[in-house]
Amino acid sequence: MKVLLIQQKMIGDVLATSILFEAIKNKYPSAQLHYVINTHTYAVVKENPFIDKFYFFTPEHENSKRKLWQFANQLRKEKYDVVIDVYAQLSSKIIASRSKAATRISINKDYNALIYNHRFKNKMVPKTNAGLAIENRLQLLQPLGIDTTNIIKPKIYLSDSEKDLAKQFLTSNGIDLDKPLFMIGVLGSGKNKTYPFEYMAKVLDTIATKKPNCQMLFNYIPKQEAEAKSILNLCRPNTRSRIFFELFGSNLRDFLAITSHCDALIGNEGGAINMAKALNIPTFTIFSPWIKKEAWNMFDDGTKHLSVHLKDYRSDVYTNIRHPKTLKPLTPKLYKEFKPSLFIEALQSFLSPFN
Repeated sequence: MKVLLIQQKMIGDVLATSILFEAIKNKYPSAQLHYVINTHTYAVVKENPFIDKFYFFTPEHENSKRKLWQFANQLRKEKYDVVIDVYAQLSSKIIASRSKAATRISINKDYNALIYNHRFKNKMVPKTNAGLAIENRLQLLQPLGIDTTNIIKPKIYLSDSEKDLAKQFLTSNGIDLDKPLFMIGVLGSGKNKTYPFEYMAKVLDTIATKKPNCQMLFNYIPKQEAEAKSILNLCRPNTRSRIFFELFGSNLRDFLAITSHCDALIGNEGGAINMAKALNIPTFTIFSPWIKKEAWNMFDDGTKHLSVHLKDYRSDVYTNIRHPKTLKPLTPKLYKEFKPSLFIEALQSFLSPFN
């Protein structure tokens, strides 16, 4: 059996979908499994032993109908038995349709019944602490006779050499691995997913006060340096002394290897949080008010993985709101309501085990 999985979009999405490969291989060890992803997301699934081949969807495919058609025809030559299209975007619909696979699986969207012969509605309420991102993906495997109640966690695979190099990098730059080391997700993927700078500074001050011997690393890329430095400058002097601002990986695999040596990742919800979970690193997540927490609070247990959302403290804001996404235009105002004082006790409790 030859199977193609298509998952365009962001790093967290690509990582979450990778669980399907392990589930399929467990049921069908000899299956050939291929993955279509965006090029920039490859680092989180590199070395995954359950994926046999990658195909990369590039901006060139996105912007050129001719290139997209050529890409779809290239994939058609693989003669897939099964195509699983997780999000059913226009480009992935073309790929699925051109594949001529006997089994074509996706979510239930308007006007895609002619393309997919197995469609599933996304659940609105999770049944387990795996969260909707995991449960909704696993249900796509039902047509293959796979037990979708068997929860699988996303995993990132790092080599020993990658981890050793990261350890050398940290220690040579003054990090004491016998003291608490926290990776801080200071910035989200956009302004509407970034906790207000002055509030984030108060969060960092709380960490430094609770764990005075801690060391903090900022997760940011060079073009975000000014924004990250603005948060740094809002912190108390003692907090700033605990932050190794200029210490970060040069690429995503470096970031993953460095994070594997951290005691926890704390900060804005997004790809970095999901990657830390896949590395089995504890996480404390601050959700944007318009993001549906139940979708991406994967494997929250209130201790090792803990997340906070405005809805946890101000449920009145969400009365008669079917989906938090409708509140997206009000994000700046809602963020102002989401004061650190609401969840400081939860953060302090999360920090307690780290010595």
